[in-house]
Amino acid sequence: MRTHIGHDLLLLPGVGAIVVDGQGRLLFGRRSDTGRWSVVAGMVEPGEQPADTVVREVLEETGVDVVVERILGVATHPVDYPNGDRCNYLSVTFLCRAVGGTARVNDDESFEVGWFEPTDLPDLEPYSRLRVELAFRDAKEAWFAPAGTHHPALVESSM
Repeated sequence: MRTHIGHDLLLLPGVGAIVVDGQGRLLFGRRSDTGRWSVVAGMVEPGEQPADTVVREVLEETGVDVVVERILGVATHPVDYPNGDRCNYLSVTFLCRAVGGTARVNDDESFEVGWFEPTDLPDLEPYSRLRVELAFRDAKEAWFAPAGTHHPALVESSM
């Protein structure tokens, strides 16, 4: 697609996973394109349901099998990549429970993969940090930015 449109802005469907293991630790990957720690995320493929996408992406990127517990939130999130590509993701964030596998770098999208205590998180970009906060709030309904507002974590970021 990029060969046809270059670096122009694309609206893409995506998912993100807050993965919790049996010890209450959170799974993150350090992205190979930016070197920053982030939630495991990816794009929904044609015909794929978002819950299937998040299960697939976590396994592909980290080697960890998960089950989806619930939706944490829905938001758009703009990203400018180092190569000049511009995207705005409509992202559904899921809370997932690890049920198998071993955390490891499982593809070329990450330099590192690791489990972190909620009280000792790596340096996360604002949108990843927001998604972690959503996992630990008391409310069980899905979060969204109310109409007419712009949450500071959802502003344009450079990856």
